[in-house]
Amino acid sequence: MTSSPEPARGRLPDFFIVGHPKSGTTALYEMLRRHPQIFMPELKEPRWFAPDLRPRFQPGAPSTAAGQALPETVEEYLALFAPAGPGELIGEASPSYLRSASAAGLIAAAQPGARIIAVLREPAGFLRSLHLELVQNHVEREQDLRRAFEHEQLEPSAPGGGPPATRYSDRVRYVEQLERYTAVFPREQMLVLIYDDFRRDNEGTVRAVLRFLGVDETQPIALIEANPTVHVRSLRADRLLRSVYAGEGPLSGVLRSALRRLPGAGALGGSLRAARRRALHARPKPPDEEFMNELRRRFRGEVEELGSFLGRDLIAEWGYDRLN
Repeated sequence: MTSSPEPARGRLPDFFIVGHPKSGTTALYEMLRRHPQIFMPELKEPRWFAPDLRPRFQPGAPSTAAGQALPETVEEYLALFAPAGPGELIGEASPSYLRSASAAGLIAAAQPGARIIAVLREPAGFLRSLHLELVQNHVEREQDLRRAFEHEQLEPSAPGGGPPATRYSDRVRYVEQLERYTAVFPREQMLVLIYDDFRRDNEGTVRAVLRFLGVDETQPIALIEANPTVHVRSLRADRLLRSVYAGEGPLSGVLRSALRRLPGAGALGGSLRAARRRALHARPKPPDEEFMNELRRRFRGEVEELGSFLGRDLIAEWGYDRLN
């Protein structure tokens, strides 16, 4: 796999949503791609410019939570954007780009005029939501957030020398992550959003993004809530249903063969997904507020630094001034 696009026929994205996950990036992607002047591909997270975060994915295997394969060649990456019309702005959304140590430099080398959009969330809330998603996607085995943090120091490196997928502490080095982009892009090509603003005013935030991108901000905006956080009741049962849906293992073949003979078998995939959601996914349990406050005290310095970087009093906005 090539580490970054080389000269080839095709258009590169004009803008990138670089992260973070569980901070509204999926909803933003879904709303922007409905704009008549914007094209974004069906594959939301190509991760092409983050080779340092790709080694744990096996070539040719499903590489995303949706079971989609990541592009492995520059031709495959550029093919994602081939359907774009000549007058459309092209965008790409890979939340791993903000955490990646190499993405900023690779994007700047390939597309120096690109516009960069980041969405940041209060650290404790972000990490709790991220932990729930990693459990849901079977990346994290520990369902208790406190114990997951205790175990993160023991997490081995990923195959090929990549970083562990569950290093929570490294995820909230917000200013360090942003400075990788300010080192290679002018500040006027960057837009940093705060998740709370997006949640409070979806439409207003999206229109601000459209202004930043230079497209018509008066177009109607369909408000979308995407990728909701859920609690997985049983990891073992969830893994079984996931394997059936993905067609993995001998048991899945038997079950899928039987299900195909049922009336309405054409809706098999959707039925399995719906069954999985109804039977195994629930609303998240209330957070452990004692541990959440421990996390806030732990990451207070990051919040102060980010507030200075953005010129906002995030300590007050996020309630860190009320911590004991």
